Amino acid sequence: MRLVACAAWAAALGLSGAAIAQGQPSADELVAKNLAARGGTDALAALKSVKFTGKLIFPGDFQLAYDETRAHEAKGDATRVNASIQGLTLVQAYDGANGWRINPFQGRRDAEKMTEDEARSMADSALIDGVLLSAKKEDAKVAYLGREDFDGTLGYKLKVSQPDGDEFVYLLDPDTFLEIKMTETRRLRGAQQVTEYELGDYEKVGGVYFPMSIDSWQPGQSNQRQRVIIASAEANVPVPPSMFAQPADAAKPTLPGPTDKNLQPRDKNEKPADSDVPHPSKPKAE
Repeated sequence: MRLVACAAWAAALGLSGAAIAQGQPSADELVAKNLAARGGTDALAALKSVKFTGKLIFPGDFQLAYDETRAHEAKGDATRVNASIQGLTLVQAYDGANGWRINPFQGRRDAEKMTEDEARSMADSALIDGVLLSAKKEDAKVAYLGREDFDGTLGYKLKVSQPDGDEFVYLLDPDTFLEIKMTETRRLRGAQQVTEYELGDYEKVGGVYFPMSIDSWQPGQSNQRQRVIIASAEANVPVPPSMFAQPADAAKPTLPGPTDKNLQPRDKNEKPADSDVPHPSKPKAE
């Protein structure tokens, strides 16, 4: 279901903005309405994995094939994202505890472990419920910050503050209570990094609504957007844990080292080994 068509659906569930317009809503009330809008507790609990397939578009219409898989794993929520073009595939993954990547576009063919900051970002991306609905179990704080206009829509503004210092500010559509914008503030390599996102074209996957269009950009650079467009999505796909595990580097060939025998000088009276004697059928090496 597309976002523009969600208003009638939300009204049928009694989720119109008028329902909370009589008083100032609390953060808990808005989170509850977002949960209901996404599909509800039971639908989210039944969703064990989800796979998205589409394309990643950079400024200048540079396009890559895109697929993303998220799953509940024993270590925690895990994710893997592949972006491919002309036989090269960029991989970014999180196994529930550690993050890793393979970036052939920078000349690397082997997997490398992500920094702690990078892995923390991937951990948030792995959450099937999303950061907002996972806030309580992640010991994050959620605060209501009032209303804010975004492209003519006066959304409800919620701020999620995580224990590690990362912050997420969401705007909820006043009719559907789905996320339409998110501003992410992270600490990466000792510096603060802010990224803005626009979310839209929501469709139901396994009973849960996900955005099928996600734009991202740096503050003040909205004309330089990176876009993910999802063409298809599947719920509860079989996912082997090995999909998220960091592969070992390819074994490097090693030459045999010297032995005690070939370190010892040969006795001048010792008969040479057969391999040392030129064979009649073979020319002697120059």
